[in-house]
Amino acid sequence: MEHVTEGSWESLPVPLHPRVLGVLRQLGFPYMTPVQSATIPLFLKNKDVAAEAVTGSGKTLAFVIPILEILLRREEKLKKNQVGAIIITPTRELAIQIDEVLSHFTKPFPQFSQILWIGGRNPGEDVAARFKERGGNIVVATPGRLEDMFRRKAEGLDLASCVRALDVLVLDEADRLLDMGFEASINTILELLPKQRRTGLFSATQTQEVENLVRAGLRNPVRISVKEKGVAASSTQKTPSRLENHYMVCKAHEKFNQLVHFLRSHKQEKHLVFFSTCACVEYYGKALEALVKGVKVMCIHGKMKYKRNKIFMDFRKLQSGILVCTDVMARGIDIPEVNWVLQYDPPSNASAFVHRCGRTARIGHGGSALVFLLPMEESYITFLAINQKCPLQEMKLQKHTVDLLPKLKAMALADRAVFQKGMKAFVSYVQAYAKHECSLIFRLKDLDFASLARGFALLRMPKMPELRGKQFPDFVPVDINTDTIPFKDKIREKQRQKLLQQQRKEKTENERRRKFIKTKAWSKQKAKKEKKKKMNDKRKREEGSDIEDEDMEELLNDTRLLKKFKKGKITEEEFEKGLLTSGKRSMKTEVGLSDLGEDC
Repeated sequence: MEHVTEGSWESLPVPLHPRVLGVLRQLGFPYMTPVQSATIPLFLKNKDVAAEAVTGSGKTLAFVIPILEILLRREEKLKKNQVGAIIITPTRELAIQIDEVLSHFTKPFPQFSQILWIGGRNPGEDVAARFKERGGNIVVATPGRLEDMFRRKAEGLDLASCVRALDVLVLDEADRLLDMGFEASINTILELLPKQRRTGLFSATQTQEVENLVRAGLRNPVRISVKEKGVAASSTQKTPSRLENHYMVCKAHEKFNQLVHFLRSHKQEKHLVFFSTCACVEYYGKALEALVKGVKVMCIHGKMKYKRNKIFMDFRKLQSGILVCTDVMARGIDIPEVNWVLQYDPPSNASAFVHRCGRTARIGHGGSALVFLLPMEESYITFLAINQKCPLQEMKLQKHTVDLLPKLKAMALADRAVFQKGMKAFVSYVQAYAKHECSLIFRLKDLDFASLARGFALLRMPKMPELRGKQFPDFVPVDINTDTIPFKDKIREKQRQKLLQQQRKEKTENERRRKFIKTKAWSKQKAKKEKKKKMNDKRKREEGSDIEDEDMEELLNDTRLLKKFKKGKITEEEFEKGLLTSGKRSMKTEVGLSDLGEDC
């Protein structure tokens, strides 16, 4: 794997525009990082590029600068509604970040317009009208929203015709684009874009899916794998070289106390705290907000719609604080001066572990990361060292920590919202644990559910399939009826009481109806059935005997007549007359005389 040294921007074979150089100096980037030094010259020489580099290595500038330079060198200037470049990225937070970086470079060039297309924006905003009014020479978008914009012909937006002038397409965090299920959207978008374009594909990890995308979307690409200075060429380490990686082994009921103790000891720093599920973020975010005083605590996860963008931007501006989050913040996000990345729950796969750690120690800066592991999960350290070439140092358990679980229980007893969040978080954690990709280490059957429930400060065990038939002697539920716990929010509690009253009323009515049917209607129905059965039996007997006698009499008469006819005692005319008399006029035509003779 070739190492690419850093170089000055002036050393590029194709000189950059003076205003671009001015912005780079203003932003404090006097030198290129290895990925920039390797990628930018190739991009400027009309090459398709597939670049793999560790997270935090400066990939954003590696495609933003070539995009600007390529558009500046166009012979025919772009019109307002012509799209010259598209940048596709997996999350709205990363799209916002790229749009912000890009705006620094487009500001000195008013001839270029840029537009951001992501989900979770103001639902009343008419994005199609905004594009037609202001234009969008450079589009930064998430795949779902971009695909949606291509379909908006009914609103007078023919995006397919607007992209005919496209010069550059960039797929950022390509492996994540595919992991998140955007493959179909990407393929649809690629079919709508002109083939004569330059394409850049940037990723921190190389997977088979990324390789398939390279074959489908790039023409004779130049493949680039960049290592940081000081990393051996034979190494495949994917974490930044200035990152200090730690782990701590503790029991499930000790983990929360250890986390709070750590955060209280580092109040003046900026932290990301990763959890496995959205419900865990909601619950523990509320707990940290109450128990870590004097520090701004914010929460962000994938199920948030319109609040995510504001929370992300607000946290970026903070000098210190805590962002409680899921893996929605694990990829490509550049938050200034993050001191610690704390992984309360290990991620579902090894690559996500690397990307989480990469939120600190970015672009030459130092940083630290800590993952909390249960005793049965300690072999995960060896797995990471082998699988990701990511060595970790042990951090000893902090002694004399304050037990905060009783306070968390008190919060749940005082507010039904906290109680419900805790139960939901526990259930979601267990379900996520069952789906862990590294199932040889993270085994659900080995999980200490009692210790885990104590760590979640649960008041009682929830009812769920994973716990069915199990006994938990080490977990003592609270001795109260949890249905009586009220909401702290008076409006919610009033609504709950109203709903409970309605449910009690419906239950009473249902019980009364069932009792009425059982005692009265059932007996009537039984008597009616018995009476009907007797009448049917009588009718069958009566009708059956009449029919049987009549048939038997006709059969005997016919038999007598036939015997007399065969013996010659009566003529054929007399035989036919006898049949007519017995009502068997059609016997001769249907059966025939010879057949009747054979039957006898």
